[in-house]
Amino acid sequence: MTLASAQARPRRRIVASPGKWLTWALVAFFFVNLLGVIGTVVVNSLGRRWFSAWLPQGFTTHWYSDAWREFHLSDVLRVTLEVVAVVVISVLVGVPAAYAMARRDFPGKRLVLLLFLVPVLLPPITYGIPLATVLYKFQLAGTLLGIIAANLVPTIPFVVLTMTPFIEQIDPRIEAAARMCGARTSSVMLRVLTPLLLPGVLAAGILVLVRTVGMFELTFLSSGDSTSTLVVALYYSVFSAGIRAQQSVDAMAVIYTGFMLVLLVVALRFINPTQLVTRVQDEGARA
Repeated sequence: MTLASAQARPRRRIVASPGKWLTWALVAFFFVNLLGVIGTVVVNSLGRRWFSAWLPQGFTTHWYSDAWREFHLSDVLRVTLEVVAVVVISVLVGVPAAYAMARRDFPGKRLVLLLFLVPVLLPPITYGIPLATVLYKFQLAGTLLGIIAANLVPTIPFVVLTMTPFIEQIDPRIEAAARMCGARTSSVMLRVLTPLLLPGVLAAGILVLVRTVGMFELTFLSSGDSTSTLVVALYYSVFSAGIRAQQSVDAMAVIYTGFMLVLLVVALRFINPTQLVTRVQDEGARA
């Protein structure tokens, strides 16, 4: 290529419409504010004193150990991990119910689907207070069993609504072919459907896990002093009576944010709707 031809080529200019520039500006503004809020909490949790200067007057990590002892975070994290039983129960109950919704036609099916939608669409506080009243009546409030029962109300319908379209993508002729070859119902479920449903079950389980750990209203209304999860303990650390150092409260907020961030990273690692659909199609073609 000669120098003259290179000079003759027109230069490319980056041209964007005002709408695109406005969109990018709003996105940048959102992330700057988000990083500012999170950064302020993180820096304050590590600072000794922070008043009018841009940065604290020295840094330390003892606020994390103070928060761990003051708020009994070892017990709080233990209860938070025990509440993960909600995931197992939701999957064990929700997947068979989703299979029935996807494969069977019965009177009142639309009504049942509507009932599944109600606890997912409504704010938890609207049915959380009557639910807590029932739990107190049967002396289940303040116990681990009561927290699990309260969180099952929105999580089981969530699993059903997540798994129903996933099951509908599986060709029923695959099951029919397995039955024609002499496979029993248990063999069809374990050897044919389970490999196909495993990505969807994993996705639903991780989403329920993130939802349960972050659920405040139902857990707050049904928990007690010794059965508080991390999000409820964080609320008590801010609004309960007494004077507490703001740095220790921020340290607890950083611990909670880090815990949720780990769950989010795990969820994004395993959940990809495009891959799930492709996996079902590939498995169905091989079958």
